[in-house]
Amino acid sequence: MAYATITAMQQRFGERELIYLSEREDGPVDVINTAVIEQAINDASDVINGYLAGRYELPLVTVPNLLEQFCCDIARYKLGTNDVPEHVETRYKDAIKFLMSVAKGELSIGVDALGQDAKVQDTATIQSAGSVFAREKTKGFI
Repeated sequence: MAYATITAMQQRFGERELIYLSEREDGPVDVINTAVIEQAINDASDVINGYLAGRYELPLVTVPNLLEQFCCDIARYKLGTNDVPEHVETRYKDAIKFLMSVAKGELSIGVDALGQDAKVQDTATIQSAGSVFAREKTKGFI
């Protein structure tokens, strides 16, 4: 299961960049080579699954937006050849660093081990010992 789509890649990086990144000698000219982009997305999803497999049941039922972002960043990095801009490499390294922390159990992707939205159970509760200045306690002062 892919964590991103070509549409998500277009929204993040723009059509012109995807045309440039997907251009191949035997492929279409001046249009996005969807086969190349889909392969990069699938490869990036496989990388993500490699980090998640030990902690989550795959495929995930709910895909957090964060994973879509990381999938796009990893796919964008993998589409570049030798001329990967520094900001693209930084985003790739940040995604891998986060995924490594998830694999170690230091961070969460926001879903439970079954891949569903995590229900927050450790919420704050407030208890009161009662009113200090209640009429019954002040007897005659108020």
